[in-house]
Amino acid sequence: MTPELYAALRAAGPGRRSVAVNAVDDTMTFVPFRQLPLWLKGWKIASYVLDKLDTWRLEASYALIDAREALRRRRSRR
Repeated sequence: MTPELYAALRAAGPGRRSVAVNAVDDTMTFVPFRQLPLWLKGWKIASYVLDKLDTWRLEASYALIDAREALRRRRSRR
């Protein structure tokens, strides 16, 4: 990747709906972490944390849905 491309991707920002996200994700897939520029390392870490938070949120919501369904089944048996 050229410095100009890095500058364009960096200017696009790390937003989830950014056009640059796919290009940055591809770069992070094929370039070793230690060879990434500092700002891209931060972006990778932030992306990982956001993904982990989304995972926990979804797991919690699924657990609540399952618990609600179990209570409904238990109440309907009586």
